[in-house]
Amino acid sequence: MSKPAPRRRLSRATIVVLAIVAALVLVGGAAAAFGPAFYRDVIVGEAPAAPAVDPATAPSAPAADEPLADLSGTWTVASGSYAGYRVDEVLNGTDVTVVGRTEDVTGEVRVDGLSVARAEVTVDVGSIATDAAARDAYFRDQALSVREHPTATFRLTEPIETDAAPEAGESATVDVRGELTLNGVTRAVSASVDAAFDGRTAQVAGSVPITFADFGVEAPDLGFVSVEPDGFVEFLLLLEKR
Repeated sequence: MSKPAPRRRLSRATIVVLAIVAALVLVGGAAAAFGPAFYRDVIVGEAPAAPAVDPATAPSAPAADEPLADLSGTWTVASGSYAGYRVDEVLNGTDVTVVGRTEDVTGEVRVDGLSVARAEVTVDVGSIATDAAARDAYFRDQALSVREHPTATFRLTEPIETDAAPEAGESATVDVRGELTLNGVTRAVSASVDAAFDGRTAQVAGSVPITFADFGVEAPDLGFVSVEPDGFVEFLLLLEKR
């Protein structure tokens, strides 16, 4: 009597791909049954607002502490910071804004007098999450080579000069130029960044426009759902002087 043929085990990569396909089929089914607008407004829901500084909600220094008289020194990224991406999916002609974020962010900013001389921020891209696990798996395993390039880094390439020290409780907008390394590719980027200071801590928020193909990332297109070729890398950093 012959033995039954051994069952073939699916590889992890195959399981991930099948899960992604199944999830996208469900997306298409929901859109077909209820309409893309219902999927956008009810199933996905409203996207989080873009990062923004708010001096009124900045962590307040204890009353006994005097405001910092000298801002020079090294400032580090503190707990409560986050970074990620914002992109539009097009589902049967309807835009659905997708936002992915992580709080796994580290970095340092060097201030010399009234100049931000150096800055470098690193993000663990594998921990970025949206509202859909299948989308996150595609982001990690297909769109980006997270195993080979687990982090993204922004490095300031031109000092940021200011005419006066920041006033506590006020915000200012500055132009920032630097290099973004994503998926193992480094490109020059620029953005307008908002900053606020409460006397002892700082907030920095901004969005960097990018084209995914510039970083070797191919936006998926499955007919009923596609991803726009352009998006934003966005962040809110809480900084403390070391």
